[in-house]
Amino acid sequence: MSGGLTWAQLREVRCSELEDAADGWGRASNRADAARDRIDRQLLTGIRDSQRGEAARAAVVRLRDLSRDLQYVHTECGLVRTTLNSLAHELRGPQRALREALEDARALGFTVHPDGGVSYPEAGENWSTGRPVPGGRIAGSGAEPFPAVPSAYGSVNPNEAKAQDVVDRVGRALREARGIDERYAATLRKLMAREGLKVSAAMWTDAHGDATAVRGAADGYLRDAIPEAASPAERKAWWDGLTRERREEYLAVYPDVIGNLDGIPAVVRDAANRDNLQLLMGKLEGLDDEGARTRLAGLREIDRQLRFPDPDRPPMYLLGIGDEGNGRAIVAYGNPDTARNVSAYVPGLGAALDEDFATNDLRRAADTATAAREYDPSSAAIVWLGYDAPQLSGDDITGNTDVMFADRAEAGATAYNSFMAGVSATNEHENPHVTAIGHSYGSLTVGQAAQRAGGVPGAEDIVLLGSPGTGARSADELGVGREHVYVGAAENDPVTAMPAKIEARGMATGAMSGAVVGAAMGGPVGAVVGGLGGGTVAYFAQDAQADDREIWYGTDPAHEAFGARRFRVADGPRPIADMGGVDAHTRYFDDGEESAQNIAKVVAGRGHQISVQEPR
Repeated sequence: MSGGLTWAQLREVRCSELEDAADGWGRASNRADAARDRIDRQLLTGIRDSQRGEAARAAVVRLRDLSRDLQYVHTECGLVRTTLNSLAHELRGPQRALREALEDARALGFTVHPDGGVSYPEAGENWSTGRPVPGGRIAGSGAEPFPAVPSAYGSVNPNEAKAQDVVDRVGRALREARGIDERYAATLRKLMAREGLKVSAAMWTDAHGDATAVRGAADGYLRDAIPEAASPAERKAWWDGLTRERREEYLAVYPDVIGNLDGIPAVVRDAANRDNLQLLMGKLEGLDDEGARTRLAGLREIDRQLRFPDPDRPPMYLLGIGDEGNGRAIVAYGNPDTARNVSAYVPGLGAALDEDFATNDLRRAADTATAAREYDPSSAAIVWLGYDAPQLSGDDITGNTDVMFADRAEAGATAYNSFMAGVSATNEHENPHVTAIGHSYGSLTVGQAAQRAGGVPGAEDIVLLGSPGTGARSADELGVGREHVYVGAAENDPVTAMPAKIEARGMATGAMSGAVVGAAMGGPVGAVVGGLGGGTVAYFAQDAQADDREIWYGTDPAHEAFGARRFRVADGPRPIADMGGVDAHTRYFDDGEESAQNIAKVVAGRGHQISVQEPR
């Protein structure tokens, strides 16, 4: 209709037919999704479990490609569906306004012409003749005006103003409808797939653009109703109250929002994020910068694990994904809505959406879930990268100093508590056992979250691993009672022995003074030696004055003064003497380590069975 829409066409538009067409596209989208699901959950699993050899490998590759093709069909058909529904929704407004104007014109005896102009009959009285004032015609909006009907001085036909009102209303309705028509025509033209059966990376890049276009058109129809400012419990109630058709539309157009909305059920978030994962990869494949390539590598590895799940691991749920900041990813092993025991682990320094995270941090969550299920099969474990952890890189001075401050932990604490409130809102058990786990800088994030009003929502136990401190003076400040705060601290983990800030200041001052003196005596080499010597002397001088309970972020969680329950952890290699670097800092979750079993016991609600280690 674009460009030539008349009021007669607008009056006769059957929005219900647009909605019927949308339903047809919805059925096509659902069939594609069902077929993809059958491939992923039945065919691929069956082949991997029962077949070996080159033919089986080739079949898996082709089925995987077919699954991705069907996901593309599911996405694009879902976008067409919402575009048509949104078009119908928006057209109803100006159509209603037009019909009301036409009904008023009919009741007044006016004639509405094809150009939107209005003829009106004689009315009123000419004061000089006593006869009715003649009728006339007002041109439609944008048309050349008709010559004014001469009338005696002071004599006005009362129908003239009413006719002008009808003309204005018809014109407004037409202008609005034409604008809607043009927007949606442009959007539908974008939803054109290239010829052929093979869906390429470029097509997914194009699909990301399609989704962006549809979102721009459908915001008033769908987006404005999403309760983003509500509590997780209120969001769950909103989702539960939607019709199946409306839920499908939200999943098609706003998988990025629904998939990352705390309070939405896990299976729904998983479905939304699997779709959004493809769109994100398409978006990043269209960019050419180091950050995009790094995040794309992480997304591809997560996608690989979703498509080729490890049969020895609990089922995988993608509860969050995004490319903002250093990237976002929340992955559960086991359904956190149906599990009686749920843990959420926050990684620390260096964690970002990259291949290392997708390989190692996901493995830690998977191993935790697997080990916890040995004690209670109803257990799920989550890795939560919902914040920007500090990064360390040799060429990034800002990144090197982020770990020295609590700003990122404080920001992460807010997001973490919202997520945990969502876990509580969607879990089907009346009193699920929830454990908050923080490793490295992530333990500071968990500690900050625990010190907020009300503590970590739903958490009964807290586990701190390789912690540089939590900002708390004692375990009593973490909201679960000191008997429910568990600490793993390897003796050779340098992070758990970070100097208190007074010691660090002394080291810096001493190093600077020593370097100045050394430079005067022996040039650059003397500066290095003098700096090391001065820093060491200053450290011990300040250490003699510092409280041995204190590390960088407050009281050492492994110290007896903190009051937590310390469980047994292998010492690990010494950073310098054994050339171990920070190896002792990264072993807490490793399969076979005593600490991993202790973590699993806490997660499964068996904290009373941990092997105990004396506090410092």
